[in-house]
Amino acid sequence: MEKIKLKAVKREIVGKKVKQLRNQGFIPAVLYGSDTKPENLSINEKEFKHIYEKAGSSSLVDIEVEGKDPIKVLIHEPQVHPVSDLPLHIDLYKVNMKEKITTEIPLEFIGEALAVKDLEGNLITNKDKVEVECLPGDLINKIEVDISVLKTFDDLIHVKDLVVPSVVTIIDDSDEIVAQVTPPRSEEELEEMETEAAADVEKTSIEKMEADAEAVKAEKEAVKAEEGTTPSADKKPADQK
Repeated sequence: MEKIKLKAVKREIVGKKVKQLRNQGFIPAVLYGSDTKPENLSINEKEFKHIYEKAGSSSLVDIEVEGKDPIKVLIHEPQVHPVSDLPLHIDLYKVNMKEKITTEIPLEFIGEALAVKDLEGNLITNKDKVEVECLPGDLINKIEVDISVLKTFDDLIHVKDLVVPSVVTIIDDSDEIVAQVTPPRSEEELEEMETEAAADVEKTSIEKMEADAEAVKAEKEAVKAEEGTTPSADKKPADQK
């Protein structure tokens, strides 16, 4: 698997002053792990976005801190600004390559469902990721789900049907439905959907105002994370077993 590399530098700026870093195009980050003392870092925003699009929270990333030997980490889903969607803070979790971890792997749906193409049904995907357990070196960045097996409205794809390497164990309930195709909607159902869509527009406007208020709160929380302490266990992208 291709190695994904991300550069970082140590930082002394913490607390409210990290806003200066963001204005300069950098994101404050914290490197931590069970055998690592928390370390404050900063990462170039553009470089991080490019790497995170590729790695997400399920691929190992080699963090290079000021020319030192790379450290293998998983990126916790970054805290983002609720309005601009720009990253505010990043947690980098150092993994032990000899101990199993649990993390989530995204699903990628491929192929074409004949029940949609020929019967004009509606594809329903109930899950977009599953939780797995494996050694860090055995991680895969995605699980492909071939929906071409959905030929009728009775066909289902369950968690147990997902194909993964033998060294990766899926923790989710094996009988959970991942994808299916439902019959086409009637005219009455379509009219009801249009009414609901109009209500959603109004709801979105209200949520926009609420998001603006949450933006201020998010900034304060990011500052608190900088002034505060080591990320708690429940924020880890993977738990060592």
